[in-house]
Amino acid sequence: MRMLVLGAGLQGSACAYDLLQQPAVERVTIADLKPNRIPSFLQPYVGTRLILARLDVQDGAALRDAIRGHDAVLNAAPYYFNLDVSRAAVAVGAHCADLGGNTEIVFRQRELDSEAQRHGVSVIPDCGLAPGMVNILAAEGIRRVKVYVGGLPQSPEPPLHYQIVYSLEGALDYYTTASWVLRDGRPTRVDALSELERVAFPPPVGELEAFHTGGGISTLPWAYEGRVRTMEYKTLRYPGHVAVMRPIRELGLLDLAPVNVKGREVVPRDVFIATVSPKLTKPDGRDLVALRVEVRGRNGRRAAWQLLDCYDEAHGISAMMRTTGYSLAITGVMQVDGRITATGVHTPDEAVPFGQYVAELAKRGVEIREI
Repeated sequence: MRMLVLGAGLQGSACAYDLLQQPAVERVTIADLKPNRIPSFLQPYVGTRLILARLDVQDGAALRDAIRGHDAVLNAAPYYFNLDVSRAAVAVGAHCADLGGNTEIVFRQRELDSEAQRHGVSVIPDCGLAPGMVNILAAEGIRRVKVYVGGLPQSPEPPLHYQIVYSLEGALDYYTTASWVLRDGRPTRVDALSELERVAFPPPVGELEAFHTGGGISTLPWAYEGRVRTMEYKTLRYPGHVAVMRPIRELGLLDLAPVNVKGREVVPRDVFIATVSPKLTKPDGRDLVALRVEVRGRNGRRAAWQLLDCYDEAHGISAMMRTTGYSLAITGVMQVDGRITATGVHTPDEAVPFGQYVAELAKRGVEIREI
């Protein structure tokens, strides 16, 4: 199989690396405005099974040309390109999966369902860690669901006790977009950074704080409307994170509306990202991912899954890259080899086979344990 990965950043690189470990994958193409920025762990494959291509995803004709000749396109570009990439993949007749993260865009991708079926291909948005992995787990035992996920530094530093493990632009979007949850069986919006609680994990993680953020469970609130009483997703951080981030948001420092500063129009969020990114980027930092999905039925029966994954020292691949990029790669391979049988547009909880997905993660050392 021949696979196209859009984006040479953290998750795209991890996705490409995982694909290159699969004997059935003949060739991987990474397309990006700056494809040569790939990390060192991909360099040995360049010129053999890995091809680097320069591409502006906003150029529709060039995007369609890039997709041609590939069985699937795995989109690790920013979420606001997801709809256009899905349209291009369906038009060309290739499978498509992306990391998602924006529920409104997923609903627009669903409008491509009939066309995707006519072309005999599948489009699966939201195929990363959260949304993605957590949706597959939640659907396995769903009745009453709570989902907790966090990408964290192994050695946190004040004031945010956080380091960049994926796009800061995406993370801030989650902090400012209301979260969709199920309350009394109905989809309901709750404020991001709200309803703070504490969640205990085994050592060395310990106690974390959990709070609402946008996009984490994709379209699940609508899929289970009226059938599930309560469903929610919360992001995990070290204690004290919300106490810093909430005032930053309320002061307008994450706003997207331009403001006038000494005669020049500037976007507050752009300035915030430019200011804090150097301080939150830790080239030698080691991260971890903590995940828990809790399900409790009306009969009182409980099921739960937990994941603790750490930075891969041997290959220099972060835990967030492993859990997110590998998840995208696994989905793409399953689309092409037929383990995902449905055509059309489906979310991971609808189309990805739970047992095989968990087994594929385990092969990569990403172990989801039922607790």
